[in-house]
Amino acid sequence: MSPASPAPQTPPDRPAGRPRLFARGTFLEHSRTAEILRAETTGGLLLIAGAAIAIIWANTPWSDVYESIRDQRVGPSSLHLDLTLGAWAADGLLAVFFFVAGLELKREFVAGDLRDPRRAAVPVAAAVGGMVAPALIFVLWNLGGDGSLRGWAIPTATDIAFAVAVLAVISTHLPTGLRTFLLTLAVVDDLLAITIIAIFYTSDLDLLFLALAVVPIGLFALLVQRRIHSAWLLVPLALLAWALVHESGVHATVAGVLLGFTVPVLRRDGREDARGLAEHLEHLVRPISAGFAVPVFAFFAAGVTVGGLSGLTDSLGDPVALGIVFGLVVGKTVGITGSTWLLATFTRADLDDDLSWVDVFGMALLAGIGFTVSLLIGELAFGHGSTTTDHVKVGVLVGSLTAAVLASVVLRMRNRVYRRICELEERDTDADGVPDVFERDETS
Repeated sequence: MSPASPAPQTPPDRPAGRPRLFARGTFLEHSRTAEILRAETTGGLLLIAGAAIAIIWANTPWSDVYESIRDQRVGPSSLHLDLTLGAWAADGLLAVFFFVAGLELKREFVAGDLRDPRRAAVPVAAAVGGMVAPALIFVLWNLGGDGSLRGWAIPTATDIAFAVAVLAVISTHLPTGLRTFLLTLAVVDDLLAITIIAIFYTSDLDLLFLALAVVPIGLFALLVQRRIHSAWLLVPLALLAWALVHESGVHATVAGVLLGFTVPVLRRDGREDARGLAEHLEHLVRPISAGFAVPVFAFFAAGVTVGGLSGLTDSLGDPVALGIVFGLVVGKTVGITGSTWLLATFTRADLDDDLSWVDVFGMALLAGIGFTVSLLIGELAFGHGSTTTDHVKVGVLVGSLTAAVLASVVLRMRNRVYRRICELEERDTDADGVPDVFERDETS
């Protein structure tokens, strides 16, 4: 099918009631997804700006100034919190990012479209496939390497902010079902990445501090379950929980996820058209996460001295870097597209009427943009400041950029089809403000 050809139509012999992949959700979920993606677009653009400034600065004659700022130690040494600014960004600011991820995860599985197992099956299968395939490719590239296999999880993460920013730049009119798929895939991907960090990248576990961390987390949970959300009470408890989890040896970002999981999603009055506490806190904290925490982390994490074309060639000569590049570009694409196709084949589900498999392929390429969590796992795997960590950064940057360029080519070719689909969906709107297409879906 040519890129500008009309979207596939429903086969006349399709059995009634057969499930459809990437069908649009409810109008409330559609509106909420659009709001989140707008926020993530802004954050993604700031993330790209922060990373670009760091890369450029680190490859100028003033690179030592950048490194001295990044390695400046701040904090009380008596509490083992005399960390570098780079470590504060990775351990502290990213905890804010993972708190938002925890809120989003809980909401999606309690009140979002993922509470329906049939809808959840697609992004869950795609996220699992999109993690297994890159990990296998990385392992194959690094078999026999001295300690290199410790980085197997680096190419498994998708950076939703970066991916959405790319979509904003290429001005693609993405169909509702695929927009929701991108967001929910990233939600499940975050859950798997959090699990990987907690299980495989935790060393020197101190059970006493971990047990002590339960106290502030429990008090935080008690307050939010009673719908008490005063910042004067919650923020000190969150900081104490973070510090204790940090001292326990578990990566401190896990504290953010655990705190997010404690927040109730549903309202006591049962209204589904109004914000619950989880969505309220997410609305308050997401701008801090997307607009400050993640871009600052990108600024401190992405600065690597490449050393010109020869330095780039040397970095990409490391099997670790090549495993990351091929894992992100090939592994993500094969894993997500393949798992989705297998799910469709074995469940006899049909692709939504407005879409084609080219769209799924383009989205799978876009999911190959791994940045925030990939850089974090790279430092956890090989340590801060090591030569291998620098090669990891080059691999993540090259792989993410390659995936972004390829995805842009595919999705730009589909742009006219997307525009026509969006116009068709939103053409007819009743006085209630809900496009007719959503009402037809709910009654069909």
